Amino acid sequence: MARKKKRNIVLENILIEDYAAEGRSIARVEGKVIFVEQVVPGDVVDIRLGKNKKDWAEGHPIAYRSYSKERVTPFCTHFGVCGGCQWQILPYEKQLQYKQQQVKDNLQRIGKVPLPEIRPILGAAQTRQYRNKIEYTFGTELFMPKEQFNALKEQGVNPHEYGKQGVAGFHGKGFWDKVVDIQTCYLQREPTNAIRLAVKAFALEQGYSFYDLRQHTGLLRTMQVRLCETGELMVNLVMGADDPEKREKILNHLQTRFPQITTLLYTINTKRNDSIYDLEPVIWHGPGYVTEQLEQYRFKIGPKSFFQTNTAQAVELYRVTRDFAELSGKETLYDLYCGTGSIGIFCSEKAGKVIGVEMIDAAIEDAKENAAWNGLDKTRFYAGDVIDICTDAFFEQHGRPDVIVTDPPRAGMHGKLVQKINEMAAPVVVYVSCNPATQARDLALLNEKYEVTKIQPVDMFPHTLHIENVVQLKLR
Repeated sequence: MARKKKRNIVLENILIEDYAAEGRSIARVEGKVIFVEQVVPGDVVDIRLGKNKKDWAEGHPIAYRSYSKERVTPFCTHFGVCGGCQWQILPYEKQLQYKQQQVKDNLQRIGKVPLPEIRPILGAAQTRQYRNKIEYTFGTELFMPKEQFNALKEQGVNPHEYGKQGVAGFHGKGFWDKVVDIQTCYLQREPTNAIRLAVKAFALEQGYSFYDLRQHTGLLRTMQVRLCETGELMVNLVMGADDPEKREKILNHLQTRFPQITTLLYTINTKRNDSIYDLEPVIWHGPGYVTEQLEQYRFKIGPKSFFQTNTAQAVELYRVTRDFAELSGKETLYDLYCGTGSIGIFCSEKAGKVIGVEMIDAAIEDAKENAAWNGLDKTRFYAGDVIDICTDAFFEQHGRPDVIVTDPPRAGMHGKLVQKINEMAAPVVVYVSCNPATQARDLALLNEKYEVTKIQPVDMFPHTLHIENVVQLKLR
């Protein structure tokens, strides 16, 4: 008979010793490493274990015996309930310190290649209201802390019915069907909160239905708000049903209440998922897009466009990328995973030619339009897989790359693409990453032909676990 695993194991008075990456910290108990969420180094806590292996375990705190001196008071009343901004309990300087350590640990432990000294992380001058894009969710299931849930039950109120009238905010951490009802979010400048609250209030007043994420019914579903440094403001209201009369009322209300909205759109989404990339937003007011500016370059951003969500730090990230490219004005630069062309366009003044490659057709069309907006005739953008596009015939037509910039998604580069980069043998490769762990894995593969010569972490998202890292590699 198999032995039953021990459950409900609680460890008491445990000192949290260090940061572990991805928002977790480390405690050590009799030689076993315990990874713990929702704590910071210096906390002393009681821990309930979840996964429990021979040499390591995972757990979460059930009681705090004493708090670390490093802790600060969170500035948001939704901290701990909303799944975002997990590091508000740490001073920003400490956040940067741990993010720098995360880059170092990943590159050394996973990459295992010779490294130069890592440059000090570039922190953000603005640590609140830094996002240019936010997506809100409307729902009928209110996510609440356990204490509030139990208190309602004691009052004879059914907690599951408490949010049925409609809530607006973000998904609760770990819950696809429950929504935190947000009053003030500090991730984006006003009027973002005013717009969300106005939509909610109007819908409640008019008796409009909110989207039931389980039943897939209801009118108000999600809303995208994009606020640019140029001052242009785009709102896309996504509805789960096509009701022209109600739609006209709420959009007219928004347009009247917030005349600063430069582009107002709506999207009808009756699918079972929230993605709008296979749908067509409809322009209600304005040109249907907003413009953003990075240095002297202007970019057109539509409701489905990808663009860095922290404009100020995007400038810093792209400056590092351009610096690491070491352009003199003559080089042919290949921009892989080019998206809407922002990195290639940003580097274009110092390049002889820019070739952008991206899998998504719509992004390439945006890239071409952005190049035209900026009067560039030295850029060419192609939709498709780099492995298929970058053939000998392509090189004969456009020239082999002197510099490669690659900015893949969190999963990193496909192994075949890494092999292709080794074959292309550009003198300089600049690898921009939003996940140092997968970047480190790819650096180990690029080590066949390249050595790492410069490393620069950049913090794009203060108070979160995320970190960007730029690496320069040179052909051996």
